[in-house]
Amino acid sequence: MTDDNHQYKLLYFDLPGKAEHIRYIFAYAGVEYEDERIQKDKWPEIKKSTPYGKVPVLEIDGQQVAQSNAIARYLARKFGLVGQTEWEALQCDVLVDTLGDLQAAVMQIMKEPDPIKREEIRARVTKEELPFYLSKFEKIVQENGGFSVGSDITWSDLVFAVLLDQFESMYGKTALNGYPSLKGLKDKVHNIPGIKSYLEKRPPKSPMPRH
Repeated sequence: MTDDNHQYKLLYFDLPGKAEHIRYIFAYAGVEYEDERIQKDKWPEIKKSTPYGKVPVLEIDGQQVAQSNAIARYLARKFGLVGQTEWEALQCDVLVDTLGDLQAAVMQIMKEPDPIKREEIRARVTKEELPFYLSKFEKIVQENGGFSVGSDITWSDLVFAVLLDQFESMYGKTALNGYPSLKGLKDKVHNIPGIKSYLEKRPPKSPMPRH
């Protein structure tokens, strides 16, 4: 367990979403925190108390900070998950931002209310954007000996594991069969003792409130 004397409280909805990689970082580091999962009826009131009306928000000794990747990057630096050099830290940032681009493309499917347009978007994302990004990520992890950056676990590996898990939830457990290095990375992260323990205790997903 990492030696850390701060008090942390993470505010987010009762689902993985934009906070799950933060939860993975805490689990990896073995650092205790309050995982406050906001219920739908409580959100309008809690929203008023957040810095920008959005979550996740992390409270550090009572002080609130926003933006999921800013929070994750801060914790990754504290807990030794940004690689061994400035170059590796930069590569982590590049990959996390690129994963965000892919996630945004996939989220278009879920956000489109029109069923015909939604299927058109799904077809485009499935045929074009997913193979484009996943093939590039597969090559990076393969050439890197099973890691996304450097020769050890970084926070970009944790972000990969979260998003690949969500990808399998959407497209089925065979979805990563064509990407063995990515599947291996996800499995490696999910077998880290702290993360494995977290996943075994993780509450079931709840619907996200509209906000």
